[in-house]
Amino acid sequence: MKRTLFLQGPSFDGYDGGAGARYQMKREVKSFWYPTWIAQPAAMVEGSKLIDAPAHDLSWDDIAHEFDDRDLVFLHTSTPSFRQDVQTAELIKARNPAILIGFVGAKVMIEDEKSLAASKAIDFVCREEYDFTCVEIAQGKPLAEVDGITWRAPDGSIIRNKDRAQIEDMDVLPMVSPIYRRDLDPTKYYGGYQRHPYVSFYTGRGCKSRCTFCLWPQTISGHRYRHRSVGKVIEEVKYILKEMPEVKEIFFDDDTLADAHDFVIELSGELAKLGFGRKGFDITWGCNAKANVPFKVLKAMKEGGCRVLLVGYESGNQQILHNIKKGLRTDVARQFTKDAHSLGLTIHGTFILGLPGETLETIEETIRYAIELNPHTIQVSLAAPYPGTFLYKQATENGWFDGSDHLLTDGGNQIAQLSYPHLSREVIFDKVEEFYRRYYFRPSKIASIVGEMLRDWDMLKRRLREGVEFFDFLRRRKEAA
Repeated sequence: MKRTLFLQGPSFDGYDGGAGARYQMKREVKSFWYPTWIAQPAAMVEGSKLIDAPAHDLSWDDIAHEFDDRDLVFLHTSTPSFRQDVQTAELIKARNPAILIGFVGAKVMIEDEKSLAASKAIDFVCREEYDFTCVEIAQGKPLAEVDGITWRAPDGSIIRNKDRAQIEDMDVLPMVSPIYRRDLDPTKYYGGYQRHPYVSFYTGRGCKSRCTFCLWPQTISGHRYRHRSVGKVIEEVKYILKEMPEVKEIFFDDDTLADAHDFVIELSGELAKLGFGRKGFDITWGCNAKANVPFKVLKAMKEGGCRVLLVGYESGNQQILHNIKKGLRTDVARQFTKDAHSLGLTIHGTFILGLPGETLETIEETIRYAIELNPHTIQVSLAAPYPGTFLYKQATENGWFDGSDHLLTDGGNQIAQLSYPHLSREVIFDKVEEFYRRYYFRPSKIASIVGEMLRDWDMLKRRLREGVEFFDFLRRRKEAA
C-alpha cells in the first residue's frame, strides 16, 4: 500500500473549494463545505491522510513536510483553483521528485489531456467516479491497468485508459465521518444557514434534474440518482451522535435528496426513532431540495427532525427556468414555500443572475420573487459557465463569453462571465449587490434577524461576525468591479 495523502490544496484566503459547493469561490460570509469527494476515497485507503488546507487556513509552508515521506498524492482541483493547484503540485514534486501526483475533480475529468499538458508535475488525472480508482492506484496497481485515468507514460506520451463503470451499490462506500473526526476540525466548517458546528455527507449521488449550469450531475455523478440504504445512512448518523457530540446539525448533501420521496420518508421515520424531532433532542438535520416537494413528504421530514432546506429557486422568471431546463414552475415553487413555512421549516434560497434570457426586467422580477417567497436567508450568485456543462457549450457557441477559465478575481471573488448584447456583465455584476441590499435591508427582515439574535447568545455573536463579513464582501465587490 502506497503512503497516500488526499489534499485540498492551499488557495485564495477564505476560498471554499469543497466539492459540495456549486460554485467554488469566496462567500459573502465565511462558508466551508466538507471535502466529501476526497474524504470518501480517503476512507477506503488504509493509512492515508486527508488535508483540507483552505478550511484550516494552512499555507504551503504549513504542509510542506507532509510530502517528505509520501508515495502518492491525490489533489482535488476545480476550474477556479486549477492554476494554484498546479503550483502546489510543482512545489510537491520539487520537494519529493519520486512522489506520484494525481488530480481529481470535474475539471480534470472534462479536460484530462489539457490538464496533464499544463504541468509535468501531474502524473495522472482521474475521471468518472474515482473512489476505486484511488484505491487501486494506492494498492500499487500499474497505471496502465487502472480504469478511469488519463496518465503520462515514461516516454512523455499521454494515454487515456478506458472509462470506469459507475458505482451501482452505494453501500460499498464506507462512512466518511470517521475521516472528518480523524483528520479535520469540524469547527472550521461553516454555513450561513446551518447550525454550528455541522457535518455534511452524501447519502447518494446523481440528480435527475437537467439544470444547464449545474456541474456535478453533468460530469462525475450523472443524472441517475443512486443512494445508500436507509440502514447504512442511519449507521453513519449513529456514529456522529456517539463520536462527534459537538455536532449540532447533519446536512445530507445529495443534490436533491427529497426527490426520492419513499427514501426520504423512510429515512425521516428512522431518524425520528433516534430522537430527531423530539422535544429536547438538540441535533437537527437538513438537505438540498427542489422547490416542488409535496406537502406529505415535507411533513414527514419535519416530523423526523428536519430543520433546514437549501432550495435552488434560481430565477423568478418562468422563461428563464425553461431556458436552463430547471423543470420547475414558479407557482409550484410558491406553494412549496408556503407548505415549508407552514410546517416551520427554514429555507435558505439560492438565486442566480445572468442566466440565458436575463434582462433588467427579469432581474427585477427575481428580486421581487425572492422578497415574496421570503426564505430565511439567501445566496445570490453569478451564472458561471463551468467546462463540462451545457451552459458552457451554449455560452461559447453564442459568444456570451470567451471560454476562459478565469471565473474569479485574483482574490477569489466571483466575477460575471456572461455578457449579452442587451445586458452587460458589468450591469449583472452590480445587480448582485442591489439584490442583497433590497432583500436584507427590509424592516421585516432586519426585525427577524435581530429577534433571532436576541433569543440566542451564540446566534448574536455569529450574526455580528457574519454582518462584518457581509459588508466586507460588498466592499470587495466594489473593488473588483
